[in-house]
Amino acid sequence: QVQLVESGGGLVQPGGSLRLSCAASESIFSIAVMGWYRQAPGKEREWVVTSTNGGFIDYAASVKGRFTISRDNARNTLYLQMVNLKPEDTAVYFCSAGKTSADWSLNKIWGQGTQVTVSS
Repeated sequence: QVQLVESGGGLVQPGGSLRLSCAASESIFSIAVMGWYRQAPGKEREWVVTSTNGGFIDYAASVKGRFTISRDNARNTLYLQMVNLKPEDTAVYFCSAGKTSADWSLNKIWGQGTQVTVSS
């Protein structure tokens, strides 16, 4: 089973930027769907963005225009570039993958998460 390891989180001031990375243990070229979720303290995990290996991308309304997902197949890494960060973006960010569309719906693979804190 593919393993996912996130990195790149940290403390940033409002309006700042961060780039999260998600390194996979195998080729992501064949992974049908990958994406990011986040979970703020005391809240349920929420979907942030989805990317398919066919090129489809979909963002949550709360991050559209500020976050950009990308895949580097050569490095087996998924990225999330975040700009104009707001305090409400503070959360643990999780990388997720589904080797097939069915896996994405029913049996996602999760990373361990990386903390993003937006505060002055």
